[in-house]
Amino acid sequence: MSLCALAAVSILVGFIWLPSAQGDFSAQGLWASICRAAGVPAEWGETTSTAPKSDLRSTRVVLERAMGRQGSNDAVGRGATIALQQCTMCHGAQGVSSADTPNLAGQYREVIIKQLIDYKSGDRRSSSVMQALATNLSDRNIEDLAAYYASLAKTRNTPTVNIGNVPALVRVGDPIRNIAPCASCHGGIDHKLGTPWLEGMAQKYLQDQLHAFASGARRNDSHAQMRNMARQMTSAEIAEISDFYARPEQESGGS
Repeated sequence: MSLCALAAVSILVGFIWLPSAQGDFSAQGLWASICRAAGVPAEWGETTSTAPKSDLRSTRVVLERAMGRQGSNDAVGRGATIALQQCTMCHGAQGVSSADTPNLAGQYREVIIKQLIDYKSGDRRSSSVMQALATNLSDRNIEDLAAYYASLAKTRNTPTVNIGNVPALVRVGDPIRNIAPCASCHGGIDHKLGTPWLEGMAQKYLQDQLHAFASGARRNDSHAQMRNMARQMTSAEIAEISDFYARPEQESGGS
């Protein structure tokens, strides 16, 4: 009888009195109390990410190789008409902007499709103007616009490791901080499906986007790839990379 009483007292002390003495205690049932006393993690088998759930939001677009294929002449023509009516004020008559908006001339077709879908779905919210315009675009409108801008000549050649004064993060990245080389995805070493052409983009636009990724304000990158890298960059590195991709064309020669 005394053994049973001792066991009962031990249970009360171990599973109720001691846990309740902790500042963060919350009663979640007997099984939770047993697991807590045994030292089992509270989120066993679940994600251990400390990032806010809202910061984990990504894009719902699934990239496919077919999205990058050249559009038909009809699609290019239809896209040119839509661009003339809705896009040239910000992105320029031939897809080259003089404002702090992205150049779209020669941009990869799948990139434009993805970004317009992200604006339309709300996965990218940085521009109320773009969200409003994209909301009224049909799937065919989006594909036509992408075909048109992809058909235009790019502003300059893809950066390569042979160009003088290439920032280290562009050429080789920083493996210790888990930062991949920019050129491994954005051209120069390799091009990854869905990553944009950055040559000639406005310096302020590039800098703003990197800071937005770093802060989590922009979250439409697949699997948080850009967020994870941008968070590791210093403000000076972000400025250096932005300056490099926005450099005047005459500086793009080999050295």
